[in-house]
Amino acid sequence: MPCIKPFCAFMPAVSLQSLVVTRPLENYSTGEARLIASENACSFLHLIDPELDNPYLRGTKQELVFKKISENLEGFIEHKYLDKQADPSIYVYQVLHDGLVQTGIWTLTHIDDYLEGRIKKHESTVERREKLLADYLQQTGLDANPVLITYHPNAVVDGIIRQYVELQPLLDFVFADGSAHKVWAISDKQDIEAIVKAFDEIPAVYIADGHHRAASMAKMGLQKKKLNEKKHQGTELYNYFSTVYMNTEEVKVLEFNRLVRDIGGLSNEEFMSGLTRSFLVEMVNGPVRPDGLHRIGMYFDGQWYVLIPKPEIYDEHNPVDVLDVSILQNFILEPLLKIKDPRTDARLTFEGGRTPVSDLQIKVDNGLFAVAFVLYPTSVSQVIAVADAGGVMPPKSTWVEPKFLVGLLTSYFN
Repeated sequence: MPCIKPFCAFMPAVSLQSLVVTRPLENYSTGEARLIASENACSFLHLIDPELDNPYLRGTKQELVFKKISENLEGFIEHKYLDKQADPSIYVYQVLHDGLVQTGIWTLTHIDDYLEGRIKKHESTVERREKLLADYLQQTGLDANPVLITYHPNAVVDGIIRQYVELQPLLDFVFADGSAHKVWAISDKQDIEAIVKAFDEIPAVYIADGHHRAASMAKMGLQKKKLNEKKHQGTELYNYFSTVYMNTEEVKVLEFNRLVRDIGGLSNEEFMSGLTRSFLVEMVNGPVRPDGLHRIGMYFDGQWYVLIPKPEIYDEHNPVDVLDVSILQNFILEPLLKIKDPRTDARLTFEGGRTPVSDLQIKVDNGLFAVAFVLYPTSVSQVIAVADAGGVMPPKSTWVEPKFLVGLLTSYFN
């Protein structure tokens, strides 16, 4: 496991690499996305949401939106914004950002590996989000944002990667955010066979980021199978989804911190007293960025604290319960602050680990929030332990890097 295969990717034209690719649509405000679309005719945003630059599509039937995306794709190919690679390849992908270099294998993976549990997961997905993306994929055939999968280091794969990164890259550009991206194509049949065999022999792989994308591709693939029942072979491109494999030494996990708007009607004294039932509470000078597990930073009422959970409150042998995000939810957010569902409670806001701790303090000092919690990052080994146990991590447990650009390598299966 898993079953991977090479593909003929659509890639941005050499002169347009930094213009075609984009961050995912949800990373932009509507105003930002409209401005980019209006100023950049070759932005991949036109293949995601054509309503950005065509207000007449708003409120129309979804089929017309998908039809417009197909027309835009034809234009991208006609104007050579996108070029299709001639030879089926597996790709080496490397990104440099914030002083960190991460390298992996970009390929296609069969949806059966996901459906049958050979690709392990650690998050729940939301049916509504799955369906929206599955509909887009089925109608457009564009799989432009890969799922990040991690695995324990493999000598064969690592050796082939080292060989190719010494060569001239096929794609090499710097995006607007300063991140540098390189791609090498592996089209040699022997190298492809070696990589496919190596992955087939890896005992377990794990979704690091992109649970909804994987679930949506699987859902779409099953829909396609049903529609093409008489001709379905199982080898069609719609049976595969775009994936980047990075080993556990390459994947970077940052924390997701929490901000809470109010303390649920408690007085300051009641809140602090409630904490002491489950935590040792230490007052400290200056912002806290925890230096280890089970040390939770808290900023409240102009003061920083370190909260150390009492060992008796969690089961160290339960891979979910032992997580700091679980301890925070189970012993502070829910019982004290009455935040039962962190997915839907408007009083709770999440901030990825790239946000400076000082920014969290400012938001509390300005009265936007009442309290901030700063966590130590969940480790890759903890993520794997949860997945191996068939568990589910709390929402926003991990901020996983790299975050992929859209349109860098695109699989088209219609």
